[in-house]
Amino acid sequence: MEKASGTVFKYGDNVDTDVIIPARYLNSSDPAELAAHCMEDIDREFVGKVKAGDLIVAEKNFGCGSSREHAPAAIKAAGVSCVIAETFARIFYRNAINIGLPIIECPEAAKGIQAGDEVEVDFDTGRIYDKTRGTEYQGQAFPPFMQKIIDAGGLINYINAR
Repeated sequence: MEKASGTVFKYGDNVDTDVIIPARYLNSSDPAELAAHCMEDIDREFVGKVKAGDLIVAEKNFGCGSSREHAPAAIKAAGVSCVIAETFARIFYRNAINIGLPIIECPEAAKGIQAGDEVEVDFDTGRIYDKTRGTEYQGQAFPPFMQKIIDAGGLINYINAR
Protein backbone atom coordinates (compact mmCIF):
# COMPACT_ATOMS: atom_id res chain seq x y z
CA MET A 1 0.00 0.00 0.00
CA GLU A 2 1.03 3.55 -0.44
CA LYS A 3 0.85 6.56 1.81
CA ALA A 4 -1.86 9.16 2.29
CA SER A 5 -0.99 12.82 2.61
CA GLY A 6 -3.18 15.87 2.83
CA THR A 7 -4.96 18.51 4.88
CA VAL A 8 -7.12 17.51 7.84
CA PHE A 9 -10.84 18.12 8.33
CA LYS A 10 -11.54 17.59 12.04
CA TYR A 11 -14.76 16.43 13.69
CA GLY A 12 -15.80 15.36 17.18
CA ASP A 13 -17.57 12.36 18.70
CA ASN A 14 -20.48 10.42 17.21
CA VAL A 15 -20.36 11.65 13.60
CA ASP A 16 -23.19 9.52 12.27
CA THR A 17 -23.94 8.27 8.80
CA ASP A 18 -26.86 10.72 8.51
CA VAL A 19 -24.48 13.69 8.57
CA ILE A 20 -21.82 11.96 6.47
CA ILE A 21 -24.40 11.51 3.69
CA PRO A 22 -27.90 12.77 4.49
CA ALA A 23 -30.76 10.33 3.90
CA ARG A 24 -32.33 12.63 1.29
CA TYR A 25 -29.49 11.66 -1.11
CA LEU A 26 -29.68 7.90 -0.62
CA ASN A 27 -31.73 7.46 -3.77
CA SER A 28 -28.43 7.64 -5.67
CA SER A 29 -25.49 5.29 -5.65
CA ASP A 30 -23.52 7.46 -8.09
CA PRO A 31 -20.19 8.26 -6.41
CA ALA A 32 -20.04 11.80 -7.86
CA GLU A 33 -23.54 12.58 -6.57
CA LEU A 34 -22.72 11.21 -3.11
CA ALA A 35 -19.44 13.17 -3.03
CA ALA A 36 -21.29 16.39 -3.88
CA HIS A 37 -23.27 16.10 -0.62
CA CYS A 38 -20.67 14.51 1.67
CA MET A 39 -20.63 16.01 5.18
CA GLU A 40 -22.98 18.85 4.18
CA ASP A 41 -25.16 18.60 7.29
CA ILE A 42 -22.18 18.92 9.66
CA ASP A 43 -19.79 21.03 7.53
CA ARG A 44 -21.26 23.08 4.69
CA GLU A 45 -17.77 24.08 3.50
CA PHE A 46 -16.37 20.53 3.26
CA VAL A 47 -17.34 19.80 -0.37
CA GLY A 48 -15.99 23.13 -1.59
CA LYS A 49 -12.68 22.79 0.25
CA VAL A 50 -11.79 19.08 0.19
CA LYS A 51 -9.02 18.09 -2.23
CA ALA A 52 -7.93 14.66 -3.38
CA GLY A 53 -5.74 13.14 -0.68
CA ASP A 54 -7.16 15.11 2.25
CA LEU A 55 -7.94 13.32 5.50
CA ILE A 56 -10.74 13.29 8.05
CA VAL A 57 -9.81 13.06 11.72
CA ALA A 58 -12.55 12.47 14.27
CA GLU A 59 -12.94 11.39 17.84
CA LYS A 60 -15.07 8.52 19.22
CA ASN A 61 -17.61 6.40 17.36
CA PHE A 62 -17.15 7.78 13.83
CA GLY A 63 -19.74 6.39 11.41
CA CYS A 64 -22.36 5.42 13.97
CA GLY A 65 -26.00 5.21 12.94
CA SER A 66 -27.42 3.25 10.05
CA SER A 67 -25.44 0.60 8.24
CA ARG A 68 -25.48 2.31 4.84
CA GLU A 69 -22.46 1.75 2.61
CA HIS A 70 -23.21 5.16 1.09
CA ALA A 71 -21.36 6.87 3.97
CA PRO A 72 -17.84 5.53 3.36
CA ALA A 73 -18.52 5.60 -0.40
CA ALA A 74 -19.31 9.34 -0.22
CA ILE A 75 -16.13 10.03 1.77
CA LYS A 76 -13.99 8.05 -0.68
CA ALA A 77 -15.65 9.66 -3.72
CA ALA A 78 -15.02 13.12 -2.22
CA GLY A 79 -11.30 12.37 -2.47
CA VAL A 80 -10.53 11.63 1.18
CA SER A 81 -7.51 9.32 1.34
CA CYS A 82 -7.90 8.16 4.95
CA VAL A 83 -10.09 8.60 8.03
CA ILE A 84 -8.38 8.57 11.42
CA ALA A 85 -10.54 8.29 14.53
CA GLU A 86 -10.33 7.38 18.17
CA THR A 87 -12.89 4.63 17.45
CA PHE A 88 -15.21 3.67 14.59
CA ALA A 89 -18.67 2.19 14.65
CA ARG A 90 -18.11 -1.47 13.75
CA ILE A 91 -20.43 -1.57 10.73
CA PHE A 92 -18.83 1.61 9.32
CA TYR A 93 -15.38 0.07 9.81
CA ARG A 94 -16.42 -3.02 7.89
CA ASN A 95 -18.15 -1.05 5.13
CA ALA A 96 -15.09 1.21 4.73
CA ILE A 97 -12.79 -1.77 4.19
CA ASN A 98 -15.35 -3.38 1.86
CA ILE A 99 -15.37 -0.32 -0.43
CA GLY A 100 -11.62 0.34 -0.14
CA LEU A 101 -11.56 3.41 2.14
CA PRO A 102 -8.51 3.30 4.45
CA ILE A 103 -9.35 3.97 8.10
CA ILE A 104 -7.11 3.91 11.16
CA GLU A 105 -7.97 3.89 14.84
CA CYS A 106 -5.52 5.94 16.88
CA PRO A 107 -6.82 7.75 19.99
CA GLU A 108 -3.65 9.85 20.41
CA ALA A 109 -3.71 11.10 16.82
CA ALA A 110 -7.45 11.79 17.03
CA LYS A 111 -6.82 14.04 20.04
CA GLY A 112 -3.56 15.68 18.89
CA ILE A 113 -4.19 16.44 15.22
CA GLN A 114 -6.09 19.66 14.51
CA ALA A 115 -8.15 20.97 11.58
CA GLY A 116 -5.93 22.29 8.82
CA ASP A 117 -2.86 20.28 9.83
CA GLU A 118 -0.88 18.59 7.06
CA VAL A 119 -0.71 14.88 7.85
CA GLU A 120 0.93 11.85 6.27
CA VAL A 121 -0.09 8.24 6.92
CA ASP A 122 1.99 5.19 6.07
CA PHE A 123 -0.50 2.36 5.64
CA ASP A 124 2.16 -0.36 5.83
CA THR A 125 3.40 0.66 9.27
CA GLY A 126 0.41 2.56 10.70
CA ARG A 127 2.68 5.58 11.30
CA ILE A 128 0.84 8.91 11.33
CA TYR A 129 2.99 12.01 11.00
CA ASP A 130 1.57 15.49 11.64
CA LYS A 131 3.90 17.62 9.51
CA THR A 132 2.38 20.85 10.85
CA ARG A 133 3.11 20.07 14.50
CA GLY A 134 6.09 17.74 14.04
CA THR A 135 4.37 14.99 16.01
CA GLU A 136 4.17 11.30 15.24
CA TYR A 137 1.62 8.70 16.28
CA GLN A 138 1.44 4.95 15.93
CA GLY A 139 -1.85 3.70 14.57
CA GLN A 140 -2.77 0.11 13.85
CA ALA A 141 -1.30 -1.06 10.52
CA PHE A 142 -3.62 -2.98 8.23
CA PRO A 143 -3.10 -6.74 8.11
CA PRO A 144 -1.87 -7.86 4.65
CA PHE A 145 -5.25 -9.29 3.56
CA MET A 146 -6.98 -5.95 4.35
CA GLN A 147 -4.26 -4.06 2.46
CA LYS A 148 -4.99 -6.21 -0.59
CA ILE A 149 -8.73 -5.43 -0.37
CA ILE A 150 -8.09 -1.68 -0.04
CA ASP A 151 -5.46 -1.72 -2.83
CA ALA A 152 -7.99 -3.43 -5.10
CA GLY A 153 -10.50 -0.64 -4.42
CA GLY A 154 -12.77 -2.79 -2.27
CA LEU A 155 -13.93 -6.33 -1.61
CA ILE A 156 -15.86 -6.82 -4.87
CA ASN A 157 -12.87 -5.73 -6.98
CA TYR A 158 -10.59 -7.94 -4.90
CA ILE A 159 -12.81 -11.00 -5.39
CA ASN A 160 -13.29 -10.30 -9.10
CA ALA A 161 -9.52 -9.99 -9.60
CA ARG A 162 -8.98 -13.43 -8.05
